[in-house]
Amino acid sequence: MKHPIQQMMDQRREGKICGIESVCSANEFVLEVALKRSKLFNAPVLIEATANQVNQFGGYTGMYPKDFYEMVLKMAAEIGVPENHIILGGDHLGPLTWQNLPETEAMEKSETLVYQYTRAGFTKIHLDTSMKVADDPEGLLSTETIARRGATLYKAAMKGYEELKAEKPDAMRPVFVIGSEVPIPGGAQEAEDTLAVTKPEAFRDTVATYRRVFKEEGIEDGMNDVVAVVTQPGVEFGDDQVFLYDHDAATELCAALKEFPEVCFEGHSTDYQSKECLKRMVEDGIAILKVGPALTYGLRESLFSLSMMEKELVPEEKQAHFIETLEKVMLEKPDNWKKHYHGDEKQLALCRKYSFSDRCRYYIGLPEVVESINKLFENLREYPIPMNMLHQYMPISYIKVRDGIIPLDPRELALDGVVAFMEDYEYAIGR
Repeated sequence: MKHPIQQMMDQRREGKICGIESVCSANEFVLEVALKRSKLFNAPVLIEATANQVNQFGGYTGMYPKDFYEMVLKMAAEIGVPENHIILGGDHLGPLTWQNLPETEAMEKSETLVYQYTRAGFTKIHLDTSMKVADDPEGLLSTETIARRGATLYKAAMKGYEELKAEKPDAMRPVFVIGSEVPIPGGAQEAEDTLAVTKPEAFRDTVATYRRVFKEEGIEDGMNDVVAVVTQPGVEFGDDQVFLYDHDAATELCAALKEFPEVCFEGHSTDYQSKECLKRMVEDGIAILKVGPALTYGLRESLFSLSMMEKELVPEEKQAHFIETLEKVMLEKPDNWKKHYHGDEKQLALCRKYSFSDRCRYYIGLPEVVESINKLFENLREYPIPMNMLHQYMPISYIKVRDGIIPLDPRELALDGVVAFMEDYEYAIGR
């Protein structure tokens, strides 16, 4: 059976404008929404775990690749999404979390990482060897080095797939994403004034170098498994800034894509783009749109609104104090935000709450925070939200409740914060 992304590429070559959104999150609320939208449209859903979220050491979620795979399939079965509609991907698979190690050690760990992903059944693999490791020389990493390491990881990934296929003959062959100009996972760490769009010659050089290296490594046919190249088309976000897609600035890059009909571009950091920008990106060949922080941002935004309504409706001694609980946990465990947020104490406090980078996502699944969320939901069922207050704090969700699209239930309202962002991607890819 042909991979759904290869089917999408067939359609694009026939002239159909289509694409797919890539949900990069391990948050269960976000995954639930993604799966329910898949069921609603009877369409494939692409869900990706990032190397620092899920790896052979558990990542920050505490999950191994097999655990994440089984969790998503279990949720899909409960929601009623068929297994053949689930595409599981691995994002930034490479030395991302081992950059402090020399090449030999970093690559050994990276090979184990990609092997475990494909062995578990993940079928979309982003080979990201764009980052430097401890003993790399000064200066930019060469495309040659990136491609050599990519070829090594491709072999490890295919070893995992072949072992899986021996047990499960109908296991789908994985597809791969490559690239040498790869944006930082999770958004920019510093404020930026401008963004440099990948030069067409750099894109051409990446493809040519990978083709040559794969041939020299004896895996020439492996390029048939490559469906996309990561470039920088000029989109990014940071704490309080969003660089919207500029079609004119990306014209030359996207024109070069026509020379390589076998691939599309994969757009990273597309969070917070307008739906029209996203649609134009798909039209221009950026057919895989990755989104992550915006989805948990939408969830956090809804939970904050629910918390504000709770303060109006529920006696103080019974309140869940979700906003305060999240802040307390983030202050107690600052490792996942302190490198990303900058400024004085006031600015840091605002970033912890409202940053587009949404480092809250590292904390929202922790037991103390989950307990607070569940109590918030219980309280707002005991003290129902009046429609006039819902209009004040959640005007978009108000319309859906008013029109009978969703029930007036706090958990459904929280999920709708994720849906609001998902709808922009569905519009862009033509659903």
